[in-house]
Amino acid sequence: MNAVADKHIEASSAQERGLLRFITAGSVDDGKSTLIGRLLFDSKGIFADQLDAISRARHKRTVGDMIDLSLLTDGLEAEREQGITIDVAYRYFATPKRKFIIADAPGHEQYTRNMVTGASTADAVIILVDVSKVKLTDDGKAELLIQTKRHSTIAQLLQIEHVIVAVNKMDLVDYDRTVYDRIVASYQEFAATLGLKDIHTIPMSALAGDNVVVRSEKMDWYQGPTLIELLESISVYDDEHAAALRFPVQLVARHNGHEANDFRGYMGRIEAGSVKKGDKVTVQPGGQSATVKDILTLEGSLDSASAGKSVTILLDEYVDISRGDMLVAADAPAKVVKNFTADVCWLSEEPLDLRRKYWLKHTTRQVAAKVTGIESLLDINTQQRQEGGELKLNGIGRIALTVQQPLAADGYDQMRATGSFILIDEISHQTVAAGMIRFD
Repeated sequence: MNAVADKHIEASSAQERGLLRFITAGSVDDGKSTLIGRLLFDSKGIFADQLDAISRARHKRTVGDMIDLSLLTDGLEAEREQGITIDVAYRYFATPKRKFIIADAPGHEQYTRNMVTGASTADAVIILVDVSKVKLTDDGKAELLIQTKRHSTIAQLLQIEHVIVAVNKMDLVDYDRTVYDRIVASYQEFAATLGLKDIHTIPMSALAGDNVVVRSEKMDWYQGPTLIELLESISVYDDEHAAALRFPVQLVARHNGHEANDFRGYMGRIEAGSVKKGDKVTVQPGGQSATVKDILTLEGSLDSASAGKSVTILLDEYVDISRGDMLVAADAPAKVVKNFTADVCWLSEEPLDLRRKYWLKHTTRQVAAKVTGIESLLDINTQQRQEGGELKLNGIGRIALTVQQPLAADGYDQMRATGSFILIDEISHQTVAAGMIRFD
């Protein structure tokens, strides 16, 4: 009995220490790219030719023979010339304990939309705070930068579970614990207003390597984990495995349409829950009932499959199913709606215009949509919602929408995959907003 229990614990621990996707965020020149470069360099995650290339780079920002590690992620020529990050750069590395995918997001406010893109699939966010830019106030606190508040707000809206506050460039304040404590106290006070819960703070110097992979000898007053130790230990157990089945249909597969016994399968990725042969499912938004006959993959037939698996599902009954429909658990269906509210981050340089028409893309379904009103705008500084005003580039607001055809959706706080969408301008075909459905 104990051996079985131990095996179950080991399996659960291994699942919780699976692939970790995290994003770095912060203000301009907070050291995000340098931090990622340091992680890659100290964890032996770069090749010799990469190291040689950045050591000979034209746009170095370091003194003498010191390698500019930020160039490992600032791949665009414009970024290297300006010394800033513009696009979201993705990097992969691994340690003996875990595999990682890093997204290095830009710090400029004008690239907030890029940060939203990178954060949408993240399990954790590292928010860098540059101690040299934080103003210490007379009341013993610290004045956080607007981008720190903006990125924390986006992390809360996107429901990123783990928040790591990396207080960077501690070498510039002689590793002073008092400065660190005041910044941490101010951030925790701000995070409480957002409702962020799992917050970790680490003092570090990405340039010098203090507390990134190697523990700092200059901050012996800090007894917590290094950044890599924390990243290796964070739990990423996916709640979507325990949720009800959500299977958006991407493609209806047929072998030979003119035969009476023609193969008819429904291809897609299981976004939440699990499915097994014999399960009763409902086709939404239509509402037809069906029974799972078989689950196919390239390797053959499966008895069951769970969230994250791409499969082809065969049904016992012949039902009218098209791309954009969703197979859901018969006893726990999604909500079918034509009118709903959502929090959106506006990504377009043109403000939201209620007279315009949009396409709304939700899972594999695309429908015509209209924004019927702006309920409120979120003030990043005060966290207060204000009525009235325009929703402009990088602004966050709550809007009301009407769609031409019904959607089978969940609230974003219940299920990220089926509670999120994008808005596409009908004329320019540009993505203008990323949204999170709210059923209050």
